[in-house]
Amino acid sequence: MMHQEVEQALRLLFSGDLMAIHSMTGFGRGTAAARGIRVMVELKSVNHRQFDCRIDLPPPLGEWEVAVREQIHESIARGSIACKVVLDVSPVIRRQSATVDEALARAYLARLRQIAGRLGLKDDLSSASLLNLPGVVSFESPAAGFRSCRTLIRIGLNKAIKALNAMREREGRTLGRDIADRLKRLQALMLRIERRAPGVAPYYRQALLKRIHEAGLNVNAEDPRLLKEIALYADRSDISEEITRLRSHFQQCVAVIATGELAGRPLDFLVQELFREINTIGSKANDRVIASEVIRFKAELERIREQVQNIA
Repeated sequence: MMHQEVEQALRLLFSGDLMAIHSMTGFGRGTAAARGIRVMVELKSVNHRQFDCRIDLPPPLGEWEVAVREQIHESIARGSIACKVVLDVSPVIRRQSATVDEALARAYLARLRQIAGRLGLKDDLSSASLLNLPGVVSFESPAAGFRSCRTLIRIGLNKAIKALNAMREREGRTLGRDIADRLKRLQALMLRIERRAPGVAPYYRQALLKRIHEAGLNVNAEDPRLLKEIALYADRSDISEEITRLRSHFQQCVAVIATGELAGRPLDFLVQELFREINTIGSKANDRVIASEVIRFKAELERIREQVQNIA
């Protein structure tokens, strides 16, 4: 009955837009412009166990790195994030921002001509020569003089985050459907193991009697020693508790996915617990058929584990 409930929950969860999990892989871009200044923000996200953010800001905007990181972290909990901010300034503002230190240029020129005369060098200095002299021509970034720059970054970053999360959500839906299909396969394998389990002790009893008779021993099937051995074997090979816990873990997987996008860590933990239970079943059952199903279960569960690593 519980199997049917989990299967129905999975079918309902992934049949429409109810799934909320996000992948950790995505890309987003956002732009904002005002008063001759245009800001473009690009975000790239890949898998990472924690939140890791690398920010590339133009030098004049370096003071806003902490604010940019905080804005990103408010919307993205996990993943390795690369953020690049590009500042584009109109030619008019660039011309207004250029300054020439005429007094320093005169001092350079007088000193260079003096040295050239002493060394007998040709006086071929031109205005172009002054451009390479330190401090003569400087460019003061207009970003420092425009309060709107911080606002533009915030707007562009917000657009980039929305675009990134939209891609992560689409990817998450694909991953979620794949995980749902694999969970169904795991449940089918679990049911086959569960149906096989009651026949393990009787099969052992028959095999044990056969070996005893082949050895030429005269032991009655109702011999207390034989019954005790079979009872001990049945107790050691009982996997009912592990099956119950497997069912519980399946239900929790469905519940975690349904709660929201931050499903990666809880699902990773539940996959580890599923591995733990199926390992115990494989070691306790001591049955060829169950061992074969356990191998299939582990192979499918490993594929789920790989997918879960991509979920935020």
